[in-house]
Amino acid sequence: MAPGLLPGGDRHQSLRDGAAIEAGLRSFLQNGGFGAFTTNFEDLGGLKQLPGLAVQRLMADGYGFGAEGDWKTAILVTAATVMGAGLPGGASLMEDYTYDLTPGNEKILGAHMLEVSPSLTTATPRLEVHPLSIGNRQDPVRLVFTADPGPGIVVALTDMRDRFRLTANAVELVFPDEPLPRLPVGRAVWRPAPDFATSAACWLAAGAAHHTCLSTAVGAEAFTDYARMAGVELLLIDKDTTTRAFENEIRWNAAYYRLAGQV
Repeated sequence: MAPGLLPGGDRHQSLRDGAAIEAGLRSFLQNGGFGAFTTNFEDLGGLKQLPGLAVQRLMADGYGFGAEGDWKTAILVTAATVMGAGLPGGASLMEDYTYDLTPGNEKILGAHMLEVSPSLTTATPRLEVHPLSIGNRQDPVRLVFTADPGPGIVVALTDMRDRFRLTANAVELVFPDEPLPRLPVGRAVWRPAPDFATSAACWLAAGAAHHTCLSTAVGAEAFTDYARMAGVELLLIDKDTTTRAFENEIRWNAAYYRLAGQV
């Protein structure tokens, strides 16, 4: 814990305010029997700060979450959390933040302004408070950490109007090449399969979203089973993917779902 957040510290009240928001959200979810929720940074009412620590801890306890009203990602995080119950690793809201475009060593840095679940790390996160211009509220508390290295999968859920589509990319999480002192949030760094260029081209061709669910507990097999049971389209980007074959799969899927809907 940052020293200023300890009792008697100059930012201790920020910690108390963050804890009060968590208590309120947890009570609301429990009393309503809700398994997932969303927030936004506009209609904050009487909240003194954006819910950062609260969302992180609630996700770690199994609640699904989507930022900025994104209910589809909240559902994905819930599903990934349930599928990964009892397994090493976790699930979290994620978003591509920036890219390392070093030729031959391209990587993606994923994060969000506050809300990344500490279930992605086995290390002890650090509790800190930092300014956040979004939301026009007081500086929020948040857990700062880097996700553990290892295999993972990044998944987006897209509303295609006549159906829902899951787009999934198998990834390998790695440690950052350098410390990230100017990104004081939960974050993850990964190499997408089969390579950055193919992954990006296929992701865009699928119309996949910028909000995603990152799971380090389950992979493509679990999401394939989930898509089959839910009757949802799944497009998988993995080590065997080529852009040409992926684009053909999109075309074939479009024809299939159009025909299947007429049966």
